[in-house]
Amino acid sequence: MPGPGHVEPGGGPLVRQLSPTVTLIKLSVGPMDNNAYLLQPRTGPSILIDAANDADRIAALADPAPQTIITTHRHGDHWQALGDLAGRWQPALCAGQPDAAAVGQGAGVSEVRGVWDGDRLPLGDDEDVEIIGLVGHTPGSVVVVYRGEVTHLFTGDGLFPGGVGKTNSAADFQSLINHVETKLFDVYDDDTEIHPGHGDDTTIGRERPHLSQWRTRGW
Repeated sequence: MPGPGHVEPGGGPLVRQLSPTVTLIKLSVGPMDNNAYLLQPRTGPSILIDAANDADRIAALADPAPQTIITTHRHGDHWQALGDLAGRWQPALCAGQPDAAAVGQGAGVSEVRGVWDGDRLPLGDDEDVEIIGLVGHTPGSVVVVYRGEVTHLFTGDGLFPGGVGKTNSAADFQSLINHVETKLFDVYDDDTEIHPGHGDDTTIGRERPHLSQWRTRGW
């Protein structure tokens, strides 16, 4: 049975209000069921999180065009539409500082700004999102934080329902699980919503009881 925040690959978007001023549009794109997220304020600059694929489908939903595109990490399935949409919109491009050069080179775009812990990017006329860095899935993965009626964490491939993202070594796993615990679970309330780079949504409260199990199993 589909979970919360479910969107079908190639299907229609999920649209919901995150606050009185900001609408979320979630779309599954590409062959790997990547989630692209549009944060659309009532007025002022909007944000696209992960121009993963299917540029035309994303562009059809983005009105007005986003002024910022954030790429959550360097893996290619998260930026397949970045070059196309950057050419159409001329937005500011951002990625985690350690991954920014790789994103730019892979997607064939220039001037990808590196962002990291505590950086803020404008959303609408008087709001913003905050960036949190997670090291482990890649050296420069980021979480995008929006504080609406509840807090929303757009976690890329750093955190999913049921565990953290894939890592390539024990050291990378320890880094990622430590960052997820100290920067997310130790900070945010149980009603905080998690919006991952693939698949359905979850909450901090739903995942919190399983942290020790994740550490024990090592993934």
